Amino acid sequence: MAAQRRNLMQSHQSWTDDLPLCQMCGVGTAPNCVYGPDGKGTQSHTNEDGHLGFRGEDGCFLYGVFNGYDGSRVSSFASQCLTAELLLGQLNSSHTDNDVRRILTQAFDVVEKSYFETIDDALAEKAHLSNYLLPHNENVSFHHSSQNQKVQERLKELEQEVSGGATAVVALILNNKLYIANVGTNRALLCKSSSDGQNQVLQIGRPHSTDNEDELQRLAALGVDSARVRQAGQIAGQSSTRRLGDYRVKFNYNEIDLLSAAKTKPIIAEPEIHGSQSLDSVTGFLLLMSEGLINALESAHGPEQANQEIVAMVAAELAQQTSLEAAAQSVVDRVKRLHHDVYVSGRQRATYCSRHEDMTLLIRTLNYPLADGALTPTQGGRIYPVSVPYNNSQNTSKTSVTLSLVMPSQSTLTNGTNTASTLEEGTPTPGSQSPTATLQSTNTQTQSSSSSSGDGSLFRQRGSQAAQPDETGRVPPYVDFSQFYRLWGSDHSDGQSTHGGLGPQ
Repeated sequence: MAAQRRNLMQSHQSWTDDLPLCQMCGVGTAPNCVYGPDGKGTQSHTNEDGHLGFRGEDGCFLYGVFNGYDGSRVSSFASQCLTAELLLGQLNSSHTDNDVRRILTQAFDVVEKSYFETIDDALAEKAHLSNYLLPHNENVSFHHSSQNQKVQERLKELEQEVSGGATAVVALILNNKLYIANVGTNRALLCKSSSDGQNQVLQIGRPHSTDNEDELQRLAALGVDSARVRQAGQIAGQSSTRRLGDYRVKFNYNEIDLLSAAKTKPIIAEPEIHGSQSLDSVTGFLLLMSEGLINALESAHGPEQANQEIVAMVAAELAQQTSLEAAAQSVVDRVKRLHHDVYVSGRQRATYCSRHEDMTLLIRTLNYPLADGALTPTQGGRIYPVSVPYNNSQNTSKTSVTLSLVMPSQSTLTNGTNTASTLEEGTPTPGSQSPTATLQSTNTQTQSSSSSSGDGSLFRQRGSQAAQPDETGRVPPYVDFSQFYRLWGSDHSDGQSTHGGLGPQ
């Protein structure tokens, strides 16, 4: 079996070639980038992220985003093997919540063990050659010196073959109930729209990172100095405390200073499972995001409103795009531009934005309307407020923000079928809606509030003056950025004029 898995990894075949792809999800990606002094970016390594979106039998759907590092082997293997362990007859509608959680946990365990089976020969050869190396000595003959060099070259090849790992966030829908399984530092958000147009967004779970109190307590119970881990911020180059693969922290953790005191394996691949959550009568969307996408947005604008921002971007793109793939890609491209623009601006957060890792976003709609291809955003868009609770790193915090987002107003394409919009008719007038969105944050220590743009005026309906598409389907610029320049100037003014040299003078 191990030989079969090795051969499969080296070929272009997949366990899941015959499974149907889910048409109710879309994925956007962007490769890593390092900016030079001139603002131009270069890719430092191949894209290491992975994703999956399949439709199984018996009303079962499986989605996942995998954040690979030190190569794409683990993320690629996990996306294939995990699908095979879950969608080839293991799940059916008769399973209870406990059954589903057990099967999910077992699937991750199989993925972990199966991956290490594919590299066990390479690991054994690496250990053997490491023992064969002669210590450096000036009196060693040229023959032995040449042998040492060849061994060292082979060891480098083996290290590239066996190194690397991945974090994963996986969503399973069975019997119209949602389960989230998380290993590491990716993120899942569920946006649910209410009948009055309010959208509530929930962050499902917390990242398994070096600032997660529960994870630090778990490590402390194993004998690890959690204070040192928190201060270091990383373990063997990664912030995650749970991950797939990465033989260094699984087999050689006693050689890693931060983990050397551990009584047993401290970095694990066991998923934290949330759910089930019923999706009956739910209208909204599910987002799965790689760590690279989250970090890029938080580096550019800070972590406080990252969830709110990504939800606003997704909702705005769903109101304009006629395919989920285009919507997801547009959001990723937008985050990439924001990150780059902050870097070239030279302002305070530019120091955090000199580079970003691979970015992946998966959108799965839940009876959520897409834009009508015959309408422009100004012709068909209507504005609805969105209330977004934000779950930050503190368990005790509760944050909400009201945003104004555009949603299609007419009969729209939903989950592959034509469905009439159930949203109430009429476009809110400027006087009936607050020009700003108020963020209210409360926790055990502080209370604060701030404002962000949210009146939706960038996409406000313009009636008969709406831009008409030409024969190619394109429309001339129709967005008024005056409010953006005003708010940007007020938020970033540092002794300069409000415009700060931007926008119309």
